[in-house]
Amino acid sequence: MTLPVRPARDAGPVGTRRRDRRGRGPRGLVVPPSLPAYRTRAERFDDTVLEEVERLERRWADELEGTEFAVEDVPPSQPAPWERGGVPLGRCFPADVGTAARIVVYRRPVETRAVDEGELAELVRDVLVEQVAHLLSRPPEDVDPHYRG
Repeated sequence: MTLPVRPARDAGPVGTRRRDRRGRGPRGLVVPPSLPAYRTRAERFDDTVLEEVERLERRWADELEGTEFAVEDVPPSQPAPWERGGVPLGRCFPADVGTAARIVVYRRPVETRAVDEGELAELVRDVLVEQVAHLLSRPPEDVDPHYRG
């Protein structure tokens, strides 16, 4: 005796569901884009770094021409030979043959040291000023008179 063959249900790719388990459909946005919580902490940090970089580039445009700025979550586990103790908040990589100078700010260590958004912005500014000063071989106070070191 053979059973009748039924057509398979269109379930989509394996592991995906078109509806939640109660049949109400996919969930909508938890936070609408108009609220500040819509942006992640990492996106807000990137914006803070970008604002400070733009401020520094207005003053040091010629000297920083071609310099790349980046944000990484954490520093590599192997410290640079010149770094002693503690976790670095940023690093400066001078230009080399075929590569541009690069300044990196490490998001998690900086966020850990800041109490609120205002202090975070000041700390990001100080880290960037220190790295730009290192790149330009100048004291941080010359790069930014508001540097609090």
